[in-house]
Amino acid sequence: MAATAPGTLAAAAAVHTAQLGRARAGGGAVVIVATVQSLAILALLHGVGATAGQGSRAAVVSGAVLSAVAFVAWNLLAQRLAAVKAGGGMDYFGTLPVRPAAVVLGFCSCYATFAVPGIVLTAAAGTALFSLPIAHLWVLVPAALTSCVALSGLGALSGLGPARPEVATLAGQFGLTAVIFLGLIPPSSLPDGVAAVRAAIPLAYDIDAFASALTSHPDWTGIALRLAGSAAFGACCLALAARAYRRTLDS
Repeated sequence: MAATAPGTLAAAAAVHTAQLGRARAGGGAVVIVATVQSLAILALLHGVGATAGQGSRAAVVSGAVLSAVAFVAWNLLAQRLAAVKAGGGMDYFGTLPVRPAAVVLGFCSCYATFAVPGIVLTAAAGTALFSLPIAHLWVLVPAALTSCVALSGLGALSGLGPARPEVATLAGQFGLTAVIFLGLIPPSSLPDGVAAVRAAIPLAYDIDAFASALTSHPDWTGIALRLAGSAAFGACCLALAARAYRRTLDS
């Protein structure tokens, strides 16, 4: 009797475990760098924005928190997948009875895991440093989850889409820069036209959702809509990354 292919989630979990084992040796360094980078951003901006309004302070903290996700789940994942692709490692996964979506999900979830310590520590330090209310800090959980989905989807697409690994590295770096720019400049400080464009960019959805939760009067409707929009955007990115993976196997 022929063996059947495992389910998508089971296969993704297997890929996640395998990649986590391979990355574990350098995982500690990744966690430290991502966390220190975000904490350094907080310390720097505290010196120039500690007396700003609550909304601006919340935006800075939210941007610093989610920049930890961008560093790992977009920038480093793009570089990792590009290196695996260039080295022919994707051919190995192509011989396994697993769906392309499972391979992509496994890689994405592995690197998203490395962002968790940075997310938690930066959120704790940021709310304390900028004197923000913590009654609704639980919003960090869904915001981090949807952010990991969206940014790791972009990381996978950046790593698997370009033909050359150098392009994937540039895409990851530019992506990290874009998230830092969108997150660390409060929308209230931008010209009206630029702020309107920023509000429509999916990369800002999670940042704005979590920032709203860190204020005294959160916009719950806006938070829910932004998180749902981010999740939908991330699902599209993951689907496109799976298609890019299929093209890699067919080439």
